[in-house]
Amino acid sequence: MTPTTATSNEETSTELISGGHLVARALKAEGIDTIFTLCGGHIIDIYDGCVDEGIKVIDVRHEQVAAHAADGYARITGTPGCAVVTAGPGTTDAVTGVANALRAESPMLLIGGQGALSQHKMGSLQDLPHVDMMAPITKFAATVPHTTRVADMVSMALRECFHGAPGPSFLEIPRDVLDARVPVNQARIPVRYRASTRNAGDPADVERLADLLVAARKPAILFGSQVWTTRATEQALDLVRTLNIPAYMNGAGRGTLPPGDPHHFQLSRRHAFDNADVIVIVGTPFDFRMGYGRRLPAAATVVQIDLDYRTVGRNRDVSLGIVGDAGQVLAGVAAAASARLDNGATQRKAWLEELRAVEDAATAERLPLRQSDANPIHPYRLVHEIDEFLTEDSIYIGDGGDIVTFSGQVVRPKSPGHWMDPGPLGTLGVGIPFVLAAKHARPDKEVVALFGDGALSLTGWDFETLVRFDLPFVGIVGNNSSMNQIRYGQARKYGASRDRVGNTLGDVRYDEFAKLLGGHGEEVRDPADIGPALRRARESGKPSLINVWIDPDVYAPGTMNQTMYK
Repeated sequence: MTPTTATSNEETSTELISGGHLVARALKAEGIDTIFTLCGGHIIDIYDGCVDEGIKVIDVRHEQVAAHAADGYARITGTPGCAVVTAGPGTTDAVTGVANALRAESPMLLIGGQGALSQHKMGSLQDLPHVDMMAPITKFAATVPHTTRVADMVSMALRECFHGAPGPSFLEIPRDVLDARVPVNQARIPVRYRASTRNAGDPADVERLADLLVAARKPAILFGSQVWTTRATEQALDLVRTLNIPAYMNGAGRGTLPPGDPHHFQLSRRHAFDNADVIVIVGTPFDFRMGYGRRLPAAATVVQIDLDYRTVGRNRDVSLGIVGDAGQVLAGVAAAASARLDNGATQRKAWLEELRAVEDAATAERLPLRQSDANPIHPYRLVHEIDEFLTEDSIYIGDGGDIVTFSGQVVRPKSPGHWMDPGPLGTLGVGIPFVLAAKHARPDKEVVALFGDGALSLTGWDFETLVRFDLPFVGIVGNNSSMNQIRYGQARKYGASRDRVGNTLGDVRYDEFAKLLGGHGEEVRDPADIGPALRRARESGKPSLINVWIDPDVYAPGTMNQTMYK
């Protein structure tokens, strides 16, 4: 957007405006049309401003839900999400949502209330050092010192969300600052001022990467969450199809290539990385999901592309690092490679055939479990049915431990931006808030969410919020009455006699819970009933929970391979 700062000529020095209305004006100028909130006396003037500015106020039952929903809204829309919470416990309740957004690189603003500046250090209601608490888990955290600075600092906080890799910001506004009224011409109200963040990378390094890929006989590329963050789907597709490169996806990068695309691979990643001569990692860090980079062979040429300079080469040396927007960099590489007389695409046909054989073998190995008629229901059968159920318009949300680990091997989103999971913080409880954000932001899309029974318990009461705002979705609970991912680790470390300490839940009928709150609910014990129950949930037009009883004594391979249990 073009950098300008404006205050309407019609607004004179005699017109007064409150801090809450300045918040709403600033949010509207940023393109934010919704806030997620739980009410409190410190923040109600913001609501009044939002009503005047036409900003939707979605009130939830717990502040963690508000923060997660703001995170989810940012992921779906590509614009920052916003949560507004009261002081003290209102703000501390939102900490987990902010921390999750930090690790997931999700741009969101949390606005928290605070006691009046006139009562500073006097022990006012719900007074806490919010900024000190939020500083380590945000890109920006500050107090608004005066009403004339409210809109300016809202915009400042949101601008900081996009410095390097995206992330959350926090702003606390004391009650007297928020409620005070000032002449509107004394308040700086930024309207449009964003500079582009689309860094195309060092041209010399882009050329060098093109040379590496053209010469590579066995390249592989991993598309991470930043491919979706930067909306680089088109450029990613063009690169892999032009150069004939096998592609793997993780995080929000899932769905970049549709199932059935000859360059879409899922189950052969270890074989690919073990045998590749050039590996390109786009927009994902060398964290625990990547074995801290140790899963990449020392002999391979490894290239890392990321928005954040600090991420490149962290935990593992790289042969080439490029800091920039994924779409811009990938487009530049494709253009540079297209200038070569021979881009090497033909010689890589055998490499793709090799990987497809590995992929097909892995799929065939799992097929009996995916089609299992066992009772209790095998988790592979449940996630297989979900994968079959999804359409191109289905946004899939995973919220859980072991059951979502199963789904990561089987469920394939059909379109980009249609996969949502917590991200690397591994936060349980994101499911209902993400449903809230996704269905509100994209009412034209079907939302399908898979929950572990432990995960749903954390934020499940906001199922009622979905009913209240008429936001239908298809929810599935993989119910084994356990926190099974942790149970496996305990059995591995301490023996089967101690595998049930602190991780076993009651046999809860979540289908009845859904009905109690005004939604659609069904119980499933026979695997043959999963598909019909999913279709009935879709047709109900209500928020739904299908309670599927799954076998508690089987574990996902990803659970069993976690290093913390070894």
